[in-house]
Amino acid sequence: MARVPALSRDNIPEEQRAAFDEMVKQRGSIPTTGPGSVMMNAPEVAQRALGLALYLRTDTSLSPRIRELGMLVAARENDCQFIWHAHAPAGRQAGLKDEVVDALRDKKEIPGMAPDEAALVKYGQEFFRTRRVSQATFDAALAQFGVLGLSELTNLMGCYSMLAFNVNAFGVELPADSPEKPLPI
Repeated sequence: MARVPALSRDNIPEEQRAAFDEMVKQRGSIPTTGPGSVMMNAPEVAQRALGLALYLRTDTSLSPRIRELGMLVAARENDCQFIWHAHAPAGRQAGLKDEVVDALRDKKEIPGMAPDEAALVKYGQEFFRTRRVSQATFDAALAQFGVLGLSELTNLMGCYSMLAFNVNAFGVELPADSPEKPLPI
C-alpha cells in the first residue's frame, strides 16, 4: 500500500508546478505507479533523475541485454520487487537466459553466464555487498566493457538503486498482472 496520497498537481508546491506540468505533458498523464508516481512529488528532482534513468535504460553504449542485467542486479541487491518485475521480462526478451534470471532472483549460483554477464554480476554484487570493488573485479569488468561502458554500467546500477529506494520507501505496489515470481526476501 502506498504511503502517501496519490500524486496530484494540487499537492505540488507552486514553485514546482512548472516542472510538474512539463513532466505530465511529456508522459501524457500523471504517473500512477512506478518510481515516477512518487518522485514527481519533487518534480525538479524527478525531471533530472528520470531523465537520467531513461538515458541509461535506452541510449548507452551497453547492449540491451547488459543494461537489463545491470538493472536486475540493482533490483535484486536492493530487494526491489517493483523494478525486478518491470525488468525481468525485458531482460529475458533482451536475451538473458531464464536460468540466469531465475538464479539471480533466488540468490543461487548462476549457471551458464556469458563472460560479460559474469563480470557484471560479480562487479555489481561485490559493490552492493561491500560498498567497494576489488582491483581484480574492477579489471575484469573494465576488460569487458571499457572505460565508457563501465562508467555507464556503474551509473546505471546506481541510478536504479535510487529508483529502488524510492519505490521501496514509498511502498509502490506491483502490478497485479506480473508474469514473474516475487523476489524471495
